[in-house]
Amino acid sequence: MKMTEKQLELIRTQIARVKACGNPFYTERFKNINPEDIKTQEDFEKLVPFCTKQDLRDAYPLGLAAVPEEEIVRIHSSSGTTGAPVIVPYTQKDVDDWAEMFARCYEIAGITKKDRIQITPGYGLWTAGIGFQAGCEKLGAMAIPMGPGNTEKQLKMMQDLQATVICATSSYALLLAEQVEQRGIGKNIKLKKGIIGSERWGEKMRNRIKNILGIELYDIYGLTECYGPGIGINCEKQTEGIHIFDDFLYIEILDPQTGLPVKDGEVGEITLTTLVKEGAPLFRFRTHDLAAFITEPCPCGRSYPRITPILGRSDDMVKVKGNIIFPSTIEDVIKAVPGTSSEYRAKIEHVDGKDKMTVFVEVEMGVDRAETALGIQYFFKQKYNMTPEVQVVGIGELPRSEKKTKRIEDLRD
Repeated sequence: MKMTEKQLELIRTQIARVKACGNPFYTERFKNINPEDIKTQEDFEKLVPFCTKQDLRDAYPLGLAAVPEEEIVRIHSSSGTTGAPVIVPYTQKDVDDWAEMFARCYEIAGITKKDRIQITPGYGLWTAGIGFQAGCEKLGAMAIPMGPGNTEKQLKMMQDLQATVICATSSYALLLAEQVEQRGIGKNIKLKKGIIGSERWGEKMRNRIKNILGIELYDIYGLTECYGPGIGINCEKQTEGIHIFDDFLYIEILDPQTGLPVKDGEVGEITLTTLVKEGAPLFRFRTHDLAAFITEPCPCGRSYPRITPILGRSDDMVKVKGNIIFPSTIEDVIKAVPGTSSEYRAKIEHVDGKDKMTVFVEVEMGVDRAETALGIQYFFKQKYNMTPEVQVVGIGELPRSEKKTKRIEDLRD
């Protein structure tokens, strides 16, 4: 994807600013770089180093701050589940810019001031809940700031306040949808749209949520290190492409091994540079999220660059008997087998000197379970030249999550 002159100018300005801010994190990274030497996209790719999650962890707690402490109005943090947490400082401008992007997401989804937005992601250090709320308030809609969990109260407020929009992880959206169905309260639900983020989700899950609740679903994108959710969303045309707001971020898609740009349309690792972020600007941050550019113009007419839905994460990849397996790998197989639901799990073990993968999948009532298991094994063999063990269960038997769902559990040492 071609970098614009405006983006180049903003990047040069950002590098000059962080070189002068006195923070050792940026001083070291850019000590041999003169911003004026970055005249082209090729110069940028050659001169500007990558930034990784480990770099940010090493800067804990406030080593990323590129402004004086009195200009920091808020911090957010990653969960730290895979290592030391990352703390990201925000200036007032950063907070305002994030709200602006999030309000833009709502507008692209056709949400207006007349809507009532029920927000179920978590508040606090995590960027989710407060981002959804800030965008809602910027738009001027009514926020219903529920936060996570307490499904009983979620459903009560959803009915009593006649929420028209639900914001959630796909896992929790599915849990709520199934509860609406089981309780027979669909006639009391006024939802029209769902804004879903934080984890990848497959076609079967999307269709199940959409069909139970009778709503339009939108896939929002973002990450703590780069503002949070709200840096991109798919549009009202309901095409698969997610528009990324290139007036705030420059996006590259790179080969995870070589770090070189992939051809347009090929899958690679999303790498982000913040163009105007003050508190903790990032340059060529490797997200581990995998996607591809969509080069065709969007029928909605917007010119923001588009990427495919997130296909997985490079660090979610597991290798089984020489095969690279992602959650999307399993989704591709089960969606080809009639009667399967959206829910699945996979467990990988090392048994008697060999790798063994067991796939657990839910099926609809009345479906022949033995035939389904054979079908999944057949498609796995055809597509990936391996045959997992398959255990088929009824809908609702696999555990549901109020947050993100861990799809693949690797129990090997």
